Amino acid sequence: MSSISRIRPATIADAALCAALYAPHVRAGTGTFEIEPPDAIEMAARIDRILSRGWPWLVREAADGRLLGFAYAGQFRDRAAYVRTAETSVYVAEGETGRGHGRALMEALLDAARRAGFRTFVAVVGHSANLASVALHRSLGFREVGRLARVGEKFGRRLDVVIMQRDDCTGDGQQPG
Repeated sequence: MSSISRIRPATIADAALCAALYAPHVRAGTGTFEIEPPDAIEMAARIDRILSRGWPWLVREAADGRLLGFAYAGQFRDRAAYVRTAETSVYVAEGETGRGHGRALMEALLDAARRAGFRTFVAVVGHSANLASVALHRSLGFREVGRLARVGEKFGRRLDVVIMQRDDCTGDGQQPG
């Protein structure tokens, strides 16, 4: 793989590539609890929902145009009280994990999400055995704040969810101490 890649804002035109990258995570992984992979039309609708609200959806692409990963942030819950709290998600292409793509995407995503007005970030890590995702988030300043035992069911197994959080400022705008 060439070391030349770039991170840029996604567009609706990226939907098919995002859907293709995400499908193996749905079919064989426990990092998402979706059972059926969304098609390009559904992925376009998801991208549009995020972008139309001014929230970030980023893609990392190789110099040859291959999609290496994507990440996005949206309001944690649909209530006014959560207007400054984002839930983050990141997915890396098969065969590209462990090469820094997820970290680069998350760093860029956190910056973009702060510019969009978010100050608290939540990661809902599917399956507590997803140690790479937990480690990535921890390395970026997230801390585990909860674990929901056996709330998801996939591949005939009941799975935990790890809730991680990063606060970039307190309610008065000050950085946490």
